Amino acid sequence: MPELLLEIFSEEIPARFQRRAAEDLKKAVTDALVEAGLLYEGARAFVTPRRLALTVSAIPARSPDLKEEKKGPRVGAPQQAIDGFLKSAGLTSLDQASIVSDAKKGDSYVAHIERKGAEAPALLAAILPRIVSNFAWAKSMQWGNGGLTWVRPIRAITATFGTDNDEPMVIPFATNTIASGQTTYGHRFLAPEAIKVRRFDDYVQALEKAKVVLDLDRRKDIIRADAEHLAFAQGLTLIADEGLLEEVAGLVEWPVVMMGSFDESFLKVPEEVIIATIRANQKCFCLRDASGKLANRFVLTANNIATDGGATIVAGNERVIRARLSDAKFFYETDLKLPLEHGLPKLEESVFHAKLGTQFQRVERLVKLAAEIAPKVGADVEDAKRAAMLAKADLTTGMVGEFPELQGIMGRYYALAQGEKPAIANAVAEHYRPLGPTDRVPTDPVSIAVALADKLDLLTGFWTIDEKPTGSRDPFALRRAALGVIRMVTENKLTLTLEPLLAEHAKSFSSSADIADLLNFIDDRQDNLLKESGVRPDAIAALSGAIGWSLTSRKERAMALARLLGDEVGKSLMAGYRRATNILVAESKKDGHGYDAQVDPTKFTVDAETDLASAIQSVDASAAAMIKVDDYNGAIAVLATLRAPVDAFFEAVLVNDDDPAVRANRLHLLAALRDTMHLVADFSKVAG
Repeated sequence: MPELLLEIFSEEIPARFQRRAAEDLKKAVTDALVEAGLLYEGARAFVTPRRLALTVSAIPARSPDLKEEKKGPRVGAPQQAIDGFLKSAGLTSLDQASIVSDAKKGDSYVAHIERKGAEAPALLAAILPRIVSNFAWAKSMQWGNGGLTWVRPIRAITATFGTDNDEPMVIPFATNTIASGQTTYGHRFLAPEAIKVRRFDDYVQALEKAKVVLDLDRRKDIIRADAEHLAFAQGLTLIADEGLLEEVAGLVEWPVVMMGSFDESFLKVPEEVIIATIRANQKCFCLRDASGKLANRFVLTANNIATDGGATIVAGNERVIRARLSDAKFFYETDLKLPLEHGLPKLEESVFHAKLGTQFQRVERLVKLAAEIAPKVGADVEDAKRAAMLAKADLTTGMVGEFPELQGIMGRYYALAQGEKPAIANAVAEHYRPLGPTDRVPTDPVSIAVALADKLDLLTGFWTIDEKPTGSRDPFALRRAALGVIRMVTENKLTLTLEPLLAEHAKSFSSSADIADLLNFIDDRQDNLLKESGVRPDAIAALSGAIGWSLTSRKERAMALARLLGDEVGKSLMAGYRRATNILVAESKKDGHGYDAQVDPTKFTVDAETDLASAIQSVDASAAAMIKVDDYNGAIAVLATLRAPVDAFFEAVLVNDDDPAVRANRLHLLAALRDTMHLVADFSKVAG
């Protein structure tokens, strides 16, 4: 079956757009093929700095004929409805429609539509220009006189269609001033000549000969492997950086990896500064020596095979890196001359948010909140206040002004240099953590206090001004802040409850915050985390709505309940619970009133009643005591002991006894069972 090859050849596409563009092109074309009735076998998309390519295999030569029955309005419907039906069905009059009768709906019109299939090339000639014209780039430009916008000027379009055995045809269309053909071009410097393209296989081979590696992931593999081999030969180790690797692979079509060096004197500057400088300015990888220390070497990736073995390219990169590191060294040494707190007045000039004040006002709130949190997490109050005061001070330094991604990190270096306690300096660096789901959480008490204060202040502040996340927007990363709070509390097994902290902190703002809504937001985020970790949703639902629990307690309770519901004891106990509640609902409805746990032992007539009542009384007292001290696992274990007396009760007892007093007492006993189980969880929300 025929194959489609599409390539859009242009000026350099920014690396950050490439992978998404390839995926978008594949989706747009394949969706359009399916909509046109052309069901293909497979599709692959590729991208380099200068081309966006797609191959779709086993496309039918023609779309199938279709027969469709389209239902219309009732006979006698308003003319507007009839006109709409005729237009949508492609009819000119009602004479072309049929009338069908329905016993309930009456007579209505039906159109029987037949659509003849079309040749695939004709369909593609309509599909492809529409996709190119409407392609969505994050940023685009317009050039020439054709009105087309694209990320960069297009220089050629290849669009061929055919089988392996035949000479493929060109799908004819034009965008802007560029008409489709079967000509592409090789590497800009190494093989810039035109290449005639027939189909995908010879296209890939021709590009390879013309020094173009079409596959982005293959270019990444080449760069990674060559860089690691160069490093190994020098006794060094490459510092992994997947983001940089993706970017560099998007800058070259024929990667050539080389190694350069810089003066060892620059190693006196913090390694994070050196790595950030070399990465940001020259897109180069850094290396470590055998001891794990940063080496004065770097790995660069060229897009050319140099006649001098790369000496000129390496020297040029070394020259630029030397200048950039000199700037970084100047910033670092200048920043060290002033204590961190000298930058605090400058924070009064920096607006955090128009409705939430300056960064300095935020620091004042952090100091107060960190002091409240500190004793609850085992941190020294004065250390927590000092760390919170310095946490944002490095935002005013020259180094962070140059490299904002180093905020916190540079604060730690400057704090240590001025003699601050290690716990305080570490808290300055760690208070932004965790930055994402794979980032570690702070574990030192002072760091925990400041990091929690930072995130809780962020959440409370934006809740007071009603800037909450929506389904599609979260510009202030409030979901990430909530997840950070959850992870810090649960992974450090903290028992603090958020409600009183948030309620008190909300007083620091001019507007009031809906603390209950904020707590629900945090609980929802935790529920999602629990579901992702495999905890069954009904176990989570059975614990929802609880007030005053810590996040650690919520997690442990949900996991313990899920374990109970998953074993045979739990399944049997749930069967007894459902039977009891079903009976209570049915009999309460029949009697016109509910039943409470007021059981009269003198009305028991069989041992199973006495045994169940005794078990309920014992479990009720034990479970309540254990829950009071947050021993939820113990409460679950005690609850599980009800299985045997519950099973025995339903085997030996007929609840609806002929004696009304005995019957009522047995219903009260079932209500006692229900209420005792509800001490642990709302089992009515458990599925099944």
